[in-house]
Amino acid sequence: MPAARRKVARRAGPDYVREAGLIARGLRHIAGVDEAGRGPLAGPVVAAAVVLDLRRLPDGLNDSKKLDAAKREWLFAEILASAHVGIASASAAEIDRFNIRGATLIAMRRALHALPQSACHVLVDGRDIPPLLRCPGTAVISGDALSLSIAAASIVAKVTRDRIMCRVCGAFDGYGFSRHMGYGTPEHLAAIARLGPTPLHRMSFRPLRADLLDAAE
Repeated sequence: MPAARRKVARRAGPDYVREAGLIARGLRHIAGVDEAGRGPLAGPVVAAAVVLDLRRLPDGLNDSKKLDAAKREWLFAEILASAHVGIASASAAEIDRFNIRGATLIAMRRALHALPQSACHVLVDGRDIPPLLRCPGTAVISGDALSLSIAAASIVAKVTRDRIMCRVCGAFDGYGFSRHMGYGTPEHLAAIARLGPTPLHRMSFRPLRADLLDAAE
């Protein structure tokens, strides 16, 4: 095994073993793909695709859920400075139209197409491979905890989505989007009850869907 591959194989947490194996087969550009925002009641689902440079791996890459906000922000800048990155989203309206799974796959495909250089193979967090890709892909369950490329994508997607929700907070006063990022917290549910839904809300999600059904009766 090459020294670089032995090094990443011993790393605690996500590693570069899957990517190194594909590179050893002659596939040069391996993209990790992940999303942020499947569960919230409001806002887009955001996906990121990242092709890391093994010579410039940012220190501390990990599943975004295991990092605090300050660490994610620092790694976000490091990833953008050292890797090829594509970022895309699917809107609340698209989530309502295609369901969250379909919209997530759309956002992932868009992120891959946004890469400055096409990937040779894709490692995707979860069980599904986006359709109509330009290259083969592998689904990796809990991939953000296993693959450095997917972990990097999870960080980019999470930071991007959080920034979007903080930015729209000022446009929709009273909802507190910058605090809960669109998740169904008691504060958010109270705001919906008091102010009604916004164009950012996913009307196919409960409790919004239940509220609509109740109103129609």
